[in-house]
Amino acid sequence: MPFLLVKALRVASIVICLIVACSFLLFAVNQTSTASGHQQELLNGQPSAQTASGAKHASGLRQAVDDASDELTSPVAGLASSPGDWSDHAIRLAFALLVYGFGLGYLARVLRVHA
Repeated sequence: MPFLLVKALRVASIVICLIVACSFLLFAVNQTSTASGHQQELLNGQPSAQTASGAKHASGLRQAVDDASDELTSPVAGLASSPGDWSDHAIRLAFALLVYGFGLGYLARVLRVHA
């Protein structure tokens, strides 16, 4: 029984960290791809039709990943100065890696040793 719990904790740790990291990566790609167009519009003196935060419609998978990441990192949702910016996503990623990655991994190792 403890062996199954240890395996489940490890898998959960990896899956949660991958979800939050994937959400951060998708955010970073979106930000960098829209920032170039936004800067070019500003330099040309054109009013921007889309802000650098990206007003794109997210796909179903992207929305599911972002929703899951938001739920998993909800304890630190209010720590950033403004939600949806780089610091917010970085804080959420750091939280997930520390709590879910290191914390669940450590718990799995402790349970394996004591089993």
